Amino acid sequence: LSIAGARAAPAVGARDGPLYPDITVKYLAVALIFFLSGLGLRPRQLAGAVANVPLHALIQGFTLVAVPIFVRYVVAPFLYRAGLDRWLCEGLVAVSCLPPPVSSAVILTKAAGGNEAAAIFNSAFGSLLGVLVTPIELVALVDAGGASSNTTGAGASGAMLATLGRVFRQLFVTVVIPLFCGQVARPRLEAWLDRAKPPLSEIGQATLLLIIFTTFCDTFSGGESVESSRRGALAVTGVVVLSLQLVFLGAVFMLTA
Repeated sequence: LSIAGARAAPAVGARDGPLYPDITVKYLAVALIFFLSGLGLRPRQLAGAVANVPLHALIQGFTLVAVPIFVRYVVAPFLYRAGLDRWLCEGLVAVSCLPPPVSSAVILTKAAGGNEAAAIFNSAFGSLLGVLVTPIELVALVDAGGASSNTTGAGASGAMLATLGRVFRQLFVTVVIPLFCGQVARPRLEAWLDRAKPPLSEIGQATLLLIIFTTFCDTFSGGESVESSRRGALAVTGVVVLSLQLVFLGAVFMLTA
């Protein structure tokens, strides 16, 4: 429904649209998700999740090491031989090097009845770790067709530090502060939460749908000509990504069962 709504009225949630997603979605919506998580979790759950080092090693190793290597050396060659555009294959490799988005990882874990506290920690930690790991993997795994960078070592270091600072500030504003505020508010609202049982999970899922809506609004706001030229690639990419999700879910299930 979110994608259909974005297709019907892309101007509503586009970057320059009336919803102002650079503020309402990028900051406020994500902050709401983590405030609700802080409100719904007991402090000992968060403390126990932070101390679970083997789980963190499994999650980060799987998402930032195993997935990119598998996509680079198994998925991309197979798709290229099957006739998929080379640059689409390289794009899939590039996307596989990225850490998962913080908001959807938490909401989907909670919806599936998983360890929400561990999802919160690993989402934030993975985003910070990705600033260091992802550029290395992009250079090592993505074939840029012989293109080379003119950035000097000092310039690259400065750019990485600037990116790290920007990611840290955004995580602090959208994750740490809302989570802390939710934890502070929880003792004062715990009796009401137990009595009223407000739909915190449903509110979080609705917020995620808003994020998806605005993302696809940007995709569809390019006009009919752009959409037509990319329709086939978008359909193929959707099938490939869904198939990969099923494969990775099965792999994680077998590793942890």
